Amino acid sequence: MEHHVHPFSELFEQLGLAADDASIKAFIEQHAPLPPTMAIYEAPFWNRSQAAFLEGALEEDADWAEVVDHLDTSLRKG
Repeated sequence: MEHHVHPFSELFEQLGLAADDASIKAFIEQHAPLPPTMAIYEAPFWNRSQAAFLEGALEEDADWAEVVDHLDTSLRKG
């Protein structure tokens, strides 16, 4: 099975967020760090649709999983 690699900015677009570099940086700075025991999709700043998308991407090991992992890592740094 061939996996499509999604750019980081495309994940932000998929989540309905501003996807330019400055907006991505500001989002991460605003919301990091996530508690170590909190799954990324459990973070309180996601709406239901966003959280469901993130959870599904990880559980299904979908094409989005790699870039969701990147976002998770970025949100863990503080």
